[in-house]
Amino acid sequence: MNKPDLQLTEEDYLVRLPSGDFPAVGCIGAGFIMADFHLVAYRQAGLQPLAISSRNPTRAGEVAARHKIPTVYSNYEELLNDDRLEVIDIAVPPDIQLEVIEAAVQKSHIKGILAQKPLGMNYREAVRIVELCESAGITLAVNQNMRFDHSVRAAKCLLDREVLGEPVLATIDMRAIPHWMPWQERLGWLSLRIMSIHHLDTFRYWFGSPKRIYASVRSDPRTARNFAHEDGICLYILEYENGLRASSWDDVWAGPNEEAIQSAMQEAIGINWRIEGTAGLARGTIGWPKYPARVPSTLDYLSLSQPDAWQRPRWNEVWFPDAFIGPMAELLRAITTDSKCTLNGRDNLETMALVDAAYLSAQEHRAVEVSEITE
Repeated sequence: MNKPDLQLTEEDYLVRLPSGDFPAVGCIGAGFIMADFHLVAYRQAGLQPLAISSRNPTRAGEVAARHKIPTVYSNYEELLNDDRLEVIDIAVPPDIQLEVIEAAVQKSHIKGILAQKPLGMNYREAVRIVELCESAGITLAVNQNMRFDHSVRAAKCLLDREVLGEPVLATIDMRAIPHWMPWQERLGWLSLRIMSIHHLDTFRYWFGSPKRIYASVRSDPRTARNFAHEDGICLYILEYENGLRASSWDDVWAGPNEEAIQSAMQEAIGINWRIEGTAGLARGTIGWPKYPARVPSTLDYLSLSQPDAWQRPRWNEVWFPDAFIGPMAELLRAITTDSKCTLNGRDNLETMALVDAAYLSAQEHRAVEVSEITE
């Protein structure tokens, strides 16, 4: 048996825009995610959107000026009527996304849509969105951007090359306080559809879809002061038919974080992940909890193929904002090469089903097979 290739190169963890001319991009939404991550990553990579809209036209104008976007529309309906735009980048709350996509699929000039996660308010709504885009012949990609975190992507490469052997156990341990969105209060959601969906999708990216999930949740005391919710701190175990187990502890409380100890507490904030296989192990950190500081994620791995030395590749790029070019690059590549998008909407339905299964599991205090959601 040939030994697996242990060396990683930039091509194994970086994603770049495809070569050649791109379809014109229009952006719907001008909030924090669009302004501080999408557009920053696009401009770094050399992609310049042509137009932007927001339900707050003043905000859209400010973001357009900051990112040198030439055309500003006062609502998404006006933007969708611009027949120069072939790709639409949507960054709106999940309870609005369906209506935007329903309008977008009516426009024959639109070839691709990059939608936010969660794709819908639930699995059934996500199915509706996927079917709308398929019927219209529009390539739909979902912005599951943790797949493009550099340590996550590099780990996938190790798994594909069988450097670690057969996966046995994988874990993600998160002790971090996310930047919550204001619309979450009206929806009553906190972690499962917003933060945990990244980890669930990452497990799927690494290993495929599990058979069942067991989830346990409780409210986050800090956020509970502002609005009622159930899915604050989320703990869950994924069971795969081949025996693999994966688990994540999504602790968005992470401690009191009061002013008196806030500075000292920062050393206890972070995300660590680990994959153990029959022929090696990999461990890493995710750098985003230190944002706005640019802290790259890390990866260390050890294999029986080279048992005397840890491999420790490093890079300067960070998830927030650099990796946000990944989903758009994949969408543009699929459109310009007439190929399948790796972040396609139909694949994302399996992530949405897993999230809904986690909610059901937590509500009924039992393990839930994903097929209970999809059938």
